[in-house]
Amino acid sequence: MNGIHEVFMIARAQTLIALCSTVPAFPYNHWIKPDNRIGFVVMYSLTFFFANFGPNATTFIVPAEIFPARLRSTCHGISAATGKAGAIVGAFGFLPKGKSLEELSGETEAEK
Repeated sequence: MNGIHEVFMIARAQTLIALCSTVPAFPYNHWIKPDNRIGFVVMYSLTFFFANFGPNATTFIVPAEIFPARLRSTCHGISAATGKAGAIVGAFGFLPKGKSLEELSGETEAEK
């Protein structure tokens, strides 16, 4: 298996995990009811386990396989920096468009 095929296989697995994590989020009103909280915890635990079990471990294994030995540390550093930059954009890039947790829960209202 060459490097491009291996990256394709990993991307396919991560896409499958993203789809499986998105589907349980659609009936959100179902999961917030007190009777269904155990199911929510089970779904959350399984999602967390499988998200960290495969793709999280492969982020350290794949660079060792696909980058040439002379450039391995440099390319791995560039990949890590790009991932962290994407996390920053995802965390702060959409902030003005959404509401904070305090606004959603009503904690920002003046106390009487």
